[in-house]
Amino acid sequence: MNFLENYEPLLKAFWYIALPVSIFFSLQTIATFIGLGGAESDADSDGGDAGDMPFELFTLRNLINFLLGFSWTGISFYHKFENKTILIIISVLVGIIFVAVFFILIKQILKLSEDNSFKLENTLNKTADVYLTIPENKLGKGKIQISVNGAFHELEAMTTNAEKIPSGSVVKVIAIENSILIVEKF
Repeated sequence: MNFLENYEPLLKAFWYIALPVSIFFSLQTIATFIGLGGAESDADSDGGDAGDMPFELFTLRNLINFLLGFSWTGISFYHKFENKTILIIISVLVGIIFVAVFFILIKQILKLSEDNSFKLENTLNKTADVYLTIPENKLGKGKIQISVNGAFHELEAMTTNAEKIPSGSVVKVIAIENSILIVEKF
């Protein structure tokens, strides 16, 4: 790095921070986009819901983001400020802003993730179409077609009513017993 030889010590320090951090940030970003590591690994490391997680301040990604903002701000404004203390304070503030912006972006991205796994509990209080006639008083099972999370499912159903529910009727799921839906005519 011969081009740094004639620079003042503070400017050299900014460059010595900026170059390796920028390379590491680029590699980290590429790895994230090809799936080798990602925002979720830092932001959702405890496996919990991202909406209620505490902000993890001391992560490698946050350190990289801080140093990126800090060093490039110092380089960019080095000749704009005569007082280098003010330059360092502004650089630190920009580094903190980089961390905050990254955190906000990741939080918004994680809100986009959707759990589309089917759970029988998601059928409660939903309406469905009877596919195969449902016998009265839990004397046998029929089948219903129900939409959950945008996907149709064909599930076994029973009724507690004194009359059977014919095919084509609309029913409402009122309970679940032993993985069988209990329905009533809608």
